[in-house]
This record gives sequence, C-alpha cells and structure tokens, in this order.
Amino acid sequence: MSIAHAAPSLLRRLRVLAQLAGATLCAVPAHAGEVRLAVATNFAQAIDKLKPIFEASTGHRLIITTGSTGKLYAQVKSGAPFDVLLAADAQTPQRLIDEGDAVAASRFTYALGQLVLWSATPGRVGTDGAATLRALQFRHLVVANPQLAPYGAAARDALRALGVWDSVQAKLAYAQNIGHAYSMVASGNAELGLLALSQVRAGADGVRGGAGGVDGSSWPVPAALHAPIRQDAVLLTHGQANDGARAFLEALKSPQTRRLIESFGYAVEYP
Repeated sequence: MSIAHAAPSLLRRLRVLAQLAGATLCAVPAHAGEVRLAVATNFAQAIDKLKPIFEASTGHRLIITTGSTGKLYAQVKSGAPFDVLLAADAQTPQRLIDEGDAVAASRFTYALGQLVLWSATPGRVGTDGAATLRALQFRHLVVANPQLAPYGAAARDALRALGVWDSVQAKLAYAQNIGHAYSMVASGNAELGLLALSQVRAGADGVRGGAGGVDGSSWPVPAALHAPIRQDAVLLTHGQANDGARAFLEALKSPQTRRLIESFGYAVEYP
C-alpha cells in the first residue's frame, strides 16, 4: 500500500513521528543511563514507537517490561528494579504512592482509554451500537473481567447505562485482560466485544495486516456512559534519583508525544 492510500490514522502517526524526531533533536547528556519502564500491555505498541525517539534524543536507554498492571504491581512489591510505571489505571499508581513505593508529585494521566464495540465481521456492528446490543442477535459478547481490568469495569458501566446489563448476562464471556478479550473476538470465538480502541487499532496495524485503521465493524462507546479510563504514570522510588526516568516522564507530557499517543486510539488531556 502506498502512503497516498494509507489509512488517515497512519498518516497522522507518520506526521507526528516526523514532528517528534525534529522536536527532540538535542545534545545527548554527558551522563546518559538506563531507565527501566514497567508498561501496561495495552500501551506496548505506543511505547515501541516512542522508545527510539527518546533514546536518540537523550542518549538514555529504555528497558521495557510489559504486562498487566496487576502483575507489574506485584513485581514492584517483590523488588523489581523499575524506575517508572505506566499503568492501565489510576488506582495502582496511587496505591504505590500510599504504600511508599512511588513519588506522589510525579503522578499524572498520560492517556485516557477509549472503549469500542467491535466485531471482526464487516457490517456486524451498525452505526447505532446500542441497538446492536439491545437486539441480542449474538451468541457471545466479550468483556474483560470488571474486577481485574479497567476496560472491563468501563464495559460493565456502559452496559448498565444502556439498560442492557441484565439482558446480556447469559451471553457475556469474560476475559482475564483486554488483550485476551481482543483475541477472543479477532479469532471469531465471539461475535462481539467491548474492547480498547488502542487494542483494535494495534490488531489492524499488525495482526490482520491493516494500516492504522479498524477492520471489521465498530461503534465508539460514548465516554459519558462510563467513568474515565485514566491511565496514570508515576515515578517509582527506585527511580527517583534517575535523571533519565524524570526526563522520560517529562517527554511523555510533550504536545508532540501526546499527539502520537492519540494516534494509537487514546484520548489525552492537554494542560
């Protein structure tokens, strides 16, 4: 596929990458070092794009570990030498602050998750996704476990707000995390899922050979139907003396980086 025919979101992503590369060219600090990041799985593709830009502009090397926020929390508590946590929620960074494992003043929301009703089948989800849900013409609707995953809690809240929570109970299939939920729908084991837009876009980019768009059929769930899916970053106590860790958190707040984050299917808050 030529650039001229690429999906609009891919073109936006390429433009932002070019802006980032231009905006971050600067002298490499004399004492560049390593920064160990613990990153929620749903943000893995975005951090892979940010990594070479940050490393080239600062000289600091990013060492990235991805996993569910719950597992990353457990690793921090077990003594894993992480410097920064990029969580999939707001509660885990606050919990680490309360427990003395993170720096309170460093915490901020780096991304807002967006929920989408998605099917791998074109035309399966109409322009009125609420009507698709109310019709109950499906065998399975996948959601991440609301007790474990922020996107699962948002899906539950949205179904309640739409008045279909009780009627879909017999058709709900629970996944351990949002990545598993996406796989269940992408594989055809379930017709529908309430998923992270970022996860669906990642699949369109790689798993199914698309180019930055959303294959199949989808309906963006109105944000007013659920509490905001805040994904917070925080400096961990292990990294509080690491200049590279602080530099990374500052880079994450830049307008250019925030535009790149948006291109991966998140919303962001601008100061």
